[in-house]
Amino acid sequence: MTSTHHLRLYHRNHCPYCRKVREVIDALGLDIRLVEMEEQPVEWERLKLEGGQAMVPCLRIDEEHGTVWMYESEDIIQYLRQTYGRPQ
Repeated sequence: MTSTHHLRLYHRNHCPYCRKVREVIDALGLDIRLVEMEEQPVEWERLKLEGGQAMVPCLRIDEEHGTVWMYESEDIIQYLRQTYGRPQ
């Protein structure tokens, strides 16, 4: 199984764009750490300071040479499908 320990999804439960990303994560059978942003001021500040934007969904990708903060749901879905395969 491909490791996903370097991935973290910042999301809100009631956000339709976040839901779409979570559905792809489930369809691909990925174990990605989910950070629910409801009432999480520290996490919102982290998104803004480290990622540059305080919006969800955001996929944090910790790579060998730094961290990538991917914000658009369609970009996140495309990355997951290209990296981990398409759901059946």
